Amino acid sequence: MTTEKTLSIIKPDATEKNVIGKILTRFEDNGLKIVNAVMKTLTKEEAEGFYDVHRERPFFGELVNYMTTGRVLVTVLEGEGAVALNRKLMGATNPAEAEAGTIRADFATDISANAVHGSDSLENAEKEISYFFG
Repeated sequence: MTTEKTLSIIKPDATEKNVIGKILTRFEDNGLKIVNAVMKTLTKEEAEGFYDVHRERPFFGELVNYMTTGRVLVTVLEGEGAVALNRKLMGATNPAEAEAGTIRADFATDISANAVHGSDSLENAEKEISYFFG
């Protein structure tokens, strides 16, 4: 395995529940290092730009609206196989289908308010990191 960087966003539902520290601890306890972070409230334009890949999907508007409802913590995680490891730690997109002990199984409300976002490939990780951190 090689050292990689990936993007993670702790979404508004998780920040509202005050579980940021618990989620970050999961990353660190599993060998991921937080190398950059910013806490912010996304504007509609930022959320639309970030999720542009989903623009034609029926859930796009709902996703953009949700992501602008509160503060998010955008982080860059680094470690061996960071993209796949982060995806494993997050669990399935639908928390009802997520394995016990994953972030989404433990902290997500439903498929829309699913606590975290993580890059799905190394290529997308690079794009997503660049989107928020230049």
